[in-house]
Amino acid sequence: MNDQRHSPGPIHRIFGRPMNEPVPHGFEQAVFGMGCYWGIERLFWNMDGVWMTEVGFAGGHVPSPTYEQVCRTDTGHAEVVRVVFDPSRVSYEKLLKAFWENHDPTQGNRQGNDVGSQYRSLIMTFSDTQRAQAEASKVDYDNRLGVAGFKHITTEIIPAGPFWPAEEPHQQYLDRNPNGYCAMRGTGVEASMPEPHEPA
Repeated sequence: MNDQRHSPGPIHRIFGRPMNEPVPHGFEQAVFGMGCYWGIERLFWNMDGVWMTEVGFAGGHVPSPTYEQVCRTDTGHAEVVRVVFDPSRVSYEKLLKAFWENHDPTQGNRQGNDVGSQYRSLIMTFSDTQRAQAEASKVDYDNRLGVAGFKHITTEIIPAGPFWPAEEPHQQYLDRNPNGYCAMRGTGVEASMPEPHEPA
């Protein structure tokens, strides 16, 4: 992934380390779009084994977009969260389970009252293994949603491309603003439980 930076990263408010630190050896990255990224970042920073979270934009055609540009929906970007994780402590499958259960992946270019292509459901994968796991979990969850009466999943699964960090006030927004807006809503349908993960 060509990780594009506006400037040296600030200190992460939860993890206490610079946000532009290189990914540690043996760690992996994931990128998820699930609607408004504020609540989604909090979801992942609270997961054991996650080393870094960062909100930003991906999947579009405009380099280094601003939040205002993305909100006009003319950049092609989605609001996303970049997650750096230790696979010896949390599996990619467990991150996928959190992804599916904490938004409605059937809504197309919206999440609830948030309407626009920037709110679309998106997974960016960093390896063939991640892509295979994401595709398999999508099929499984689509079947589960169908049984529960939902429409088919609209989630895009694409190879990782440029990630553009959002402006600093958007990073760890719900830590800065504990009563701030959070639109994160799931369908109530459980995703498959990943196999027990043995530490490496």
